Amino acid sequence: MRTLYVSQQNCYVSLQKETLIVKQGEIVQGQVQLPLLEQILIFGKSQVSTQAIRACLWREIHIVYLSRMGYCYGRILPIGRGYRQLCRYQQQLTQVERLITARAIVQAKLKNSRVLLRRQRRRQESELLSKVLQNLDHLVSQAATADNWERLMGFEGAGAAQYFSVFGECLTNPEFVFVGRSRRPPGNPVNAILSFGYQVLWNHLLALIELQGLDPYYACLHEGSERHAALASDLIEEFRAPIVDSLVLWLVNKNVMDAQNDFEYRDGGCYLNDLGRKKYLKAFLQRMEEEVQIDGGDKQPRWHLLTTQVKAYKQFVYNPAQVYQPYLIR
Repeated sequence: MRTLYVSQQNCYVSLQKETLIVKQGEIVQGQVQLPLLEQILIFGKSQVSTQAIRACLWREIHIVYLSRMGYCYGRILPIGRGYRQLCRYQQQLTQVERLITARAIVQAKLKNSRVLLRRQRRRQESELLSKVLQNLDHLVSQAATADNWERLMGFEGAGAAQYFSVFGECLTNPEFVFVGRSRRPPGNPVNAILSFGYQVLWNHLLALIELQGLDPYYACLHEGSERHAALASDLIEEFRAPIVDSLVLWLVNKNVMDAQNDFEYRDGGCYLNDLGRKKYLKAFLQRMEEEVQIDGGDKQPRWHLLTTQVKAYKQFVYNPAQVYQPYLIR
């Protein structure tokens, strides 16, 4: 199954028999058959015809509306799709079960961040990088014994600060400078790619969560609200470094992204423009379609990793004694 990305502006998505046609003016930008589609992500100012929306609802295809930088405004999904079935099981998770799971998620995030940095250290020695790796080791052990959410989130935040303090040393393209993480708004091109990448991945996880019938607003690490699907925020943590951060390093270091032509500055921040989003999404799809070794010796596309983890969380909800095991870089 695939996702249709409508990242260029002023496009119109229409239906012709069993095929969605994406046009920008009179130019056809793309088309996809409905039976092959799982969701549609629309960035910025584009429209979908009523007939296309109705066909998507009939086939339980999600339509997601996002800002041009990837902020999710909302989703269109069929009435029958939701999170009623497992909702009561998730709400019955005890405080201890939720805290144990939250610890595992934070530890996995820190461990994956450490592995990514360690691989970068093989290419270039850095005293600061070695120090950060030691600090991340310490924070992993601290997170394992955190007795409340406030302390756990403190360790997670400290780990992220340590990680991003040396992320810039992993960049070899002199046109891209990174001194720290800034999100709202992104302060420079590297932060713009990171923010956009995290939002795209978050939306994919949210779709998978809903497809499995889980309640996306009830999580273990993050607090949910009417506007925050916290479970997607939980499950993205283990994938930030291996999927988004590693891709950002590749895009920058291989000169795929152009610091002058792929970004726009507005509203006090830096964002990917149409060309930049198109480049990122093309590389993201290629990366996610690459086959990787999984447990058991088989090879599967990286998409399989996301599905596997959502299903593993679902099994944990049904049977909390079967502790949730986050994804770790092999």
